[in-house]
Amino acid sequence: MTLTREAAWKLLTDYNKDKFHLRHALTVEGIMRYFANELGYAAEADYWANVGLLHDLDFELYPTEHCVKSQEIMREHGLSEDIIRSTASHGYGLTGANIEPTHQMEKVLFAIDELSGLIGAVAIMRPSKSVQDLELKSVKKKYKDKKFAAGCSRDVINLGAERLGWTVDELIERTILAMRVDEAAINEACSKL
Repeated sequence: MTLTREAAWKLLTDYNKDKFHLRHALTVEGIMRYFANELGYAAEADYWANVGLLHDLDFELYPTEHCVKSQEIMREHGLSEDIIRSTASHGYGLTGANIEPTHQMEKVLFAIDELSGLIGAVAIMRPSKSVQDLELKSVKKKYKDKKFAAGCSRDVINLGAERLGWTVDELIERTILAMRVDEAAINEACSKL
């Protein structure tokens, strides 16, 4: 089955209602599309974006079965094994789905999932409440504070950067740039949820 963006959104919203989870899905979708284009995978940008949109499909309803239950749900809906594998790979070492991220896209998803939450938390603390004027130094300051956005694993972010062959600073900078692209559209979409 070829997965359209509309079908991916419908599937996501069948299993997720919380505005926070939907915003995260939209954010990761945009970041993944950005990196597909930046890293030479423009022909696969829709696929990368759908993986980003669906990566936490099961988290709201099945947090203790995260990345495991999603595989079952996606198979029931006839999704391809490629997208099932790719979405589950972001939970490598963290969940019961022990699928190692090997493709560049899977490595990006693994690296930016936690980081996007941290960057988002830094942004909402700013007067602008935006990533548009957010700089690396502001994120790095909060990154070092383990109590800030404590649910965003610095170990996973570090490992993600390492898997990509990037420094943590490079990963943060590039992810901020990615988040700037769709911020206005995400804000508008979330205002309608």
